[in-house]
Amino acid sequence: MNMTSDIYFDPAYGKLYEEAEGGTLETFRFSTMLGTIEHSFIKRAIPEPIQGVTYYDIVTPYGYGGPLVTDIEKDTDVSELIAAFQAAFQRFCIDERIVTEFIRFHPLLGNGELFQTMYDAAYDRDTVGTNLKDYDDPFQAEFSKSARNDVRRALRNGVTYRVTENPKNLDTFKTFYYRTMMKNNATDYYFFSDRYFASCINDFGDHLLLVEAEYDGATIGAGLFFTWGKMIHWHLSGTDKTKLEFAPEYVLTYAITEWGKANGYDIIHHGGGRTNAPDDSLYQFKKKFGKHTRFPFYTAKKIWNPAVYEAICRQTATDSETNFFPPYAKKLIHKTYRRLEEAAAAGRLSEGGPRGGGAS
Repeated sequence: MNMTSDIYFDPAYGKLYEEAEGGTLETFRFSTMLGTIEHSFIKRAIPEPIQGVTYYDIVTPYGYGGPLVTDIEKDTDVSELIAAFQAAFQRFCIDERIVTEFIRFHPLLGNGELFQTMYDAAYDRDTVGTNLKDYDDPFQAEFSKSARNDVRRALRNGVTYRVTENPKNLDTFKTFYYRTMMKNNATDYYFFSDRYFASCINDFGDHLLLVEAEYDGATIGAGLFFTWGKMIHWHLSGTDKTKLEFAPEYVLTYAITEWGKANGYDIIHHGGGRTNAPDDSLYQFKKKFGKHTRFPFYTAKKIWNPAVYEAICRQTATDSETNFFPPYAKKLIHKTYRRLEEAAAAGRLSEGGPRGGGAS
C-alpha cells in the first residue's frame, strides 16, 4: 500500500485533543536540501516546576503519529535526513524546556521502523485491518466463520444498516457512545465534549462517516469512522447493550466493509487490543474481522533532557525504573498523564467502546 499521510497528521486533528490532553498542539517542521520531516505533538506543562521554571512533556495526540518524512530528495539516504532531524529536534526540545516524549507510531505508515534507531522505538503489538483491496469479497475472505454467521443471522432477523457521509448531526451517536462509556466505567478522557464532536463535523465532515445499525425502526448501534486517502479508521462506537443478541457491532463492521469496498477503499483499520498480550480479548475480537491482515505497532519513550528528568523524579520521590512513562506522572496525579496508557491501548474499551484510535 502506498500511503504517505493520514488524518492523524493533520494539524486540525491534533487540535481536537488539546482540551482532552490538557496541552497545545505544536508542529516541528524540519526542512533541508535532503528533504522534509514534520512532527506534530501535544505539549503540556509538567505540574511540578523545578526552581520556579516550568517544563513540558510531549505526547502523540489520541491515535497515531510520530515524525513523518513528507519529502526526500532523489538518491538521498533517509538515515542522513533523520540524523539531521534528530540534531535539530534535540536543540528544539532543550530550547523549549521539553523533558520527555511519548510516541505512538502509525502502524500502517511504518514510521516506527523508520525512526527506530533515533527513538529506540519498541515493537508493542500488532493491530488488525480488513483488507478491501486484495479481495473481491472481503466479508468472505477476512471475516471469521463465526462473525459471518452472526452477521447473516442478524440480517435475517431484520437488522438493517445505514451509512451517512458527512453527517450533520451526531446526537444519536453521542447518546449510544456516552451510555457505552458509562457502562464500561470509562475514564473522563473518553467522554469527549460536545465541542469535540462539533469540531469533528466542522473540521472533518468530508472525512467523516456515521454508520448505524437498526432493528424494528430503532437504532441499536452506531460507529464513527474517519476516511483519508484509501484508508478507513474505526474511531468510536456505541451499542445498545439490551440488543446484543442482534449483533450490532458485527453489522456495523459488515456495513463499513461493504461500503468501503464499493467506494474504492483499500483498508479498514480496527486497531489492536487493550494490552499487548496475544490472548487479549479485544484483540481476539477484532481478529474476527481481519483474519489475514496485521500491522506492527511501535511506541517510543524518549528523554530529551536527562538532567531535568532526574531532578523531577527526585523532587517527586519517584523511582525512574518503572514501566509507567514518564514515571513522575503517577506521583503528580495529573489526569492528562494518567490517561497515557489507556489512550495508548486499544482505542476501544470493549466491543462497543472507543475503537481504532489509541495505541493499538
